Amino acid sequence: MTTLATQTLRLGTRPSPMAMEQTGRFALAFRAPYPDITLDTVKITSEGDAHRGPLHEIGGKGAFTRRADEHLLDGRVAATIACAKDLPGAHDRAPGIAVGAVLPREDVRDVLVRPAGQPPTTLADLPPGTRVGTSAPRRAALLRALHPHLVPVPIRGNADSRLARLDSGTLGAEVMIAALAGLRRLGLADRACEILDPTVWLPAAGAGIVVIEHRADDLPTRALLTPLTHAPTQILLEAERATLAALHGGCQTAASAHATLDETARLVTVHAVVLDPGGGAPLRAGATGPADDPVGTGLRAGQRLLDAGAGRLLGARP
Repeated sequence: MTTLATQTLRLGTRPSPMAMEQTGRFALAFRAPYPDITLDTVKITSEGDAHRGPLHEIGGKGAFTRRADEHLLDGRVAATIACAKDLPGAHDRAPGIAVGAVLPREDVRDVLVRPAGQPPTTLADLPPGTRVGTSAPRRAALLRALHPHLVPVPIRGNADSRLARLDSGTLGAEVMIAALAGLRRLGLADRACEILDPTVWLPAAGAGIVVIEHRADDLPTRALLTPLTHAPTQILLEAERATLAALHGGCQTAASAHATLDETARLVTVHAVVLDPGGGAPLRAGATGPADDPVGTGLRAGQRLLDAGAGRLLGARP
C-alpha cells in the first residue's frame, strides 16, 4: 500500500511510445504538488500488445488491462495509467479497481492517415475497394454506413508500429484510421490528411481522456490522486461510461457516447448511438441532466437506446 511515509508511488503503464508519453505528462503533473514523492514507473506488456489476431479471441478490451489489473490488485503497483477509451466496462473486469485521477480531455476526433509521402485525400475521395485499417468496431461500422465503397480491415499493434507498417506497405491496408490525440502524443499530428467531423464520425466514449486507477481500498493512493483530477472532464467521462454500462456492450459493440458540459447552466448532455456493424441505420438517443449526477444522465441515455431496440445490434457481427 502506498503511504506518504514511503515517499514512492509505483505506477504501471504499457510500454508503447504513446503510453510512455502520457505517463511522462502525468509525471510532470504529479511532481508539481508532490516533489518529495518518487514516481516509479513499471512497464507492463498487455495481452493486447502481444496478440496480433482479433481482440475478441482474447477477451476484447480487457486484453489491454488484465495484466495491469493483476499488478494492481496483488500490490506490485499502486496505480496504473490508461486511455479511458481502452478500458472495458465494469461487467468485463475484476472488481476492486477505482479511478483516482482524470486528466483534462484532449481532442476526441479521428483522422485518416495515408502512407508517408502520399498527397492528402479524404475518405469520400478514396477509390472504391480501398482497404481502410482499423481495430475498432465503431470505426468499421461508421465506414460501412458512411462510405460503403470502402473496405474496413482489422489491424493490430500500437499506433507507432501501425504507422511504420502502413508506410512500408505491410499493414494489409492502403490507409488507416487513427486518433488525433494519439498522433499528437507521438508528435505526428501532421500525418493526418483528413480530420473527421465528430458530429458525423462519432467519437469513442472516453476519447482523448487519460485516467489513473488504483485499488478501491487504497485510501492513501486515492488521496494523492484525487487532487489531480480535472473536474469537468471527470463529469464527461462518468456520463459516457455510464451510458456504455447501461448497454452492457462487449468487445464487438459498435457504439458511441459523447458528453458535453454547459458549465454555466451546470448541465451535462449525452449523445449516444449504437451502430449497425453491417452498415445499416444506427439507433440514437440522448439525455440531459444536472452536472452533479452525470452517471444518472448517462444511464438514462443508455436505457433510451435499449428501449429503442438497441439490443438487436449489441454484439452483432457484420
